[in-house]
Amino acid sequence: MGKRAAAIVGLTEWAPKRVWDEPMFTMEACARLAAEVLADAEMDKGEVDGLVINGLRESPMFAPSALAEFLSIRSNFNETVDLGGATPAGMVWRAAAAIEVGICETVLVFTPSVPVPPQPGANGGSMKMQMGAYLGGDVWGSPQGQFEIPAGLVAATPSFAMAAQRYMAAYGVSEETLAKVAVDSRYNAQANPMAVFYGKPITVDDVMSSRYVADPLKLLEIVMPCYGGSAVLVTTAERAARCPHRPVYVSGYGEHLTHKSITYAPDIVDTPIRLAADRAFAMAGVSRDAVDMASMYDCYTITVLLTIEDAGFCPKGEGGRFIDEHSLRYDGDWPLNTHGGQLGMGQAGLGGGMSHITEAVRQVQGRAGERQVPDCNIAYANGTGGMLAEQVALILEGA
Repeated sequence: MGKRAAAIVGLTEWAPKRVWDEPMFTMEACARLAAEVLADAEMDKGEVDGLVINGLRESPMFAPSALAEFLSIRSNFNETVDLGGATPAGMVWRAAAAIEVGICETVLVFTPSVPVPPQPGANGGSMKMQMGAYLGGDVWGSPQGQFEIPAGLVAATPSFAMAAQRYMAAYGVSEETLAKVAVDSRYNAQANPMAVFYGKPITVDDVMSSRYVADPLKLLEIVMPCYGGSAVLVTTAERAARCPHRPVYVSGYGEHLTHKSITYAPDIVDTPIRLAADRAFAMAGVSRDAVDMASMYDCYTITVLLTIEDAGFCPKGEGGRFIDEHSLRYDGDWPLNTHGGQLGMGQAGLGGGMSHITEAVRQVQGRAGERQVPDCNIAYANGTGGMLAEQVALILEGA
């Protein structure tokens, strides 16, 4: 049995939207999320003594202290995490670790992703991401800006397409197999009224006939950017015992990164999740076979295949066969991304990455409604950041 020192006891999540009609400052969004997650856990704000965020637009420096001031919280543990899509999972294990070593007792973890009010005289408050900026290409001296972006490695899609091409060349997986990942994700989204693609199932033929964005990745194999936000509350085992929902212990975790740009990846089909997952499972003391559901970062279909393999659920090179032989649906034999994943629910910035954790918590707590996996006690969740670069794995266990 894994660690039993820190547990997730509350969560809140805003339904992702492609158009967000209520701009708010990041601190305001955090305040609303904090009120909601504390209410869900039936805990008082005065018990909070830790904050984990990914930064504040209103305070590029001293972000944790600015938020503590705004929320009127005296905090003993304060972190700003920058791991791309792996940030939410990285936030959760840092909160758990801080509790384990006794630095603090209750930590708020935030991932707001909403447009801010427009600045007078400026061009809007949009959160649209500049393509080159995603790799740091707009920064003076950036290696990517000098050598890679001019060659077409702009943002994420070309990099993941390279990984997909390489994997296909090495192991012969078909495009139809990758399409099945998207189809099963959409199926799961039909049981999640919050999903952007709720009411919009797709078939393998739909995926195969959608246009190529970067060969071999097609439009329906790529996440839909949107807005949203989420938060979780992590606390001690003692406090967790008096909360209304089943405590979900963070019993194992691992983190590993090897590069920033795909150009410098040691091996683009052997991702850092391998070492991160090995550490997480070893720490928790559970086997892969004990996992009741998995919640894997799915910015692209190829990301899911690589994660299934490298997290150790099947041997290298057999991910395609694993996907073909298993149903990844919430009512299937290997439930994966039961909320629809980001491919089915939408990628609300870092809230998209956090959705994999909130869904795992819902499942273990028995709060997933129509898509509830029976007897769900152990969940695997992970985050993938950048160009298959930063990787964090979590083992989440019910009390």
